[in-house]
Amino acid sequence: MLKQDVIRVIKRRFHLPKPSETWRNAPKEKAECVVIGAGIVGLAVARELSLKGKEVLVLDSAPTFGTATSSRNSEVIHAGIYYPSNSLKARFCVRGRKLLYHYCSQRGIPHNQIGKLIVATGTSEIPKLNQLFNRGIQNGVENLRMLDASEAIKMEPELHCVKALLSPASGILDSHSLMLSLVGEAETNGATFSYNTAVIGGHLEGNQMVLHVCETKTLTNWDGNTPLQLDLLLMPKIVVNSSGLSAPTLAKRFHGLNTAIIPPAYYARGSYFILSNANSTRHPPFKHLIYPVPEEGGLGVHVTLDLDGQLKFGPDVEWIPHVPDTTNFLNKFDYSVSADRVARFYPEIRKYYPNLKDGSLIPGYAGIRPKLHGPGQSACDFVIQGEDIHGVGGLVNLFGIESPGLTSSMAIAEYVAALLLGG
Repeated sequence: MLKQDVIRVIKRRFHLPKPSETWRNAPKEKAECVVIGAGIVGLAVARELSLKGKEVLVLDSAPTFGTATSSRNSEVIHAGIYYPSNSLKARFCVRGRKLLYHYCSQRGIPHNQIGKLIVATGTSEIPKLNQLFNRGIQNGVENLRMLDASEAIKMEPELHCVKALLSPASGILDSHSLMLSLVGEAETNGATFSYNTAVIGGHLEGNQMVLHVCETKTLTNWDGNTPLQLDLLLMPKIVVNSSGLSAPTLAKRFHGLNTAIIPPAYYARGSYFILSNANSTRHPPFKHLIYPVPEEGGLGVHVTLDLDGQLKFGPDVEWIPHVPDTTNFLNKFDYSVSADRVARFYPEIRKYYPNLKDGSLIPGYAGIRPKLHGPGQSACDFVIQGEDIHGVGGLVNLFGIESPGLTSSMAIAEYVAALLLGG
């Protein structure tokens, strides 16, 4: 039983104490590898480590895998065009795309390499389009081609543009089927999954991270005043913090870790609206992904199709201030889509789809992006910190794994395994 003075509550945030004798009565267990977070990247890491012969335990506070960012995105396989040359995003996106197409093809996971058009709707955007073309070439993206307006409109008659960049390597996939396959392969190789299990902090004993674990229901039912009961102190040899939205918050609760190296966390909600026309699934107005030139905080309100032919538009960017820690750990974000936001969608979409009819968009879904930059700041790269950065053996923290995280997932897994195991 924890002593009454263990928890100190300040306003809406809960603050765990530094390691002390008050935790001696919590049961301790050893483990070889613990992956925190069962999103797409955590699953890919778990699979990779299990294939390397490691005994892997995956912990997630949700009742199943992939309930946050991994199931609330565009389900696009990106080519690797947008990201600065030699950045982790560029490297992992290009490598991950190839791994992902191969994996999906070999295992019958639904996907379709439908290609993408990035469009300039005015002459002022053409220089940005040229920059994207050159950057894509530098990043090793294959078969990129600049199209004039007539070529692009011949491919997509409903499109309006003055110039377009064709990316044949881009595509779509069924992310749930992908995650289900990764879970299955990890389990086949001995991995264990423990859902409804929250990691809320940790502390160093020597150079080993000891994780503070409680049941999700314990954290959910906590009144914010009484001591929060730890159910377990877990002592793994390897810890991968792949907790997505909560990764920076969790890392700051690893007592003994230098918090100065942990990047600040920002959160952006992105809403999607669905084309509601009765025949839009049978005869969608577009056959390719259609993207405007990128905007601050995202890639712009773009057109994606799912594998059933349903057309959706999004996401937009809505910055979320003041996220309480419990919201992070329990994924209590507001995922509702306000119908009022559609007013901003119509003018943006009509820049490249002028025939969009009033009243044809209905609310779809929303996702939250784990960002490392805020409004008005330059976009950040993925941040992956191993022992060479923070000095703690066996610990890897993954920060800011937003788009192209799905595309990059298997390449990130390769990289993390090499950091931890060598090779």
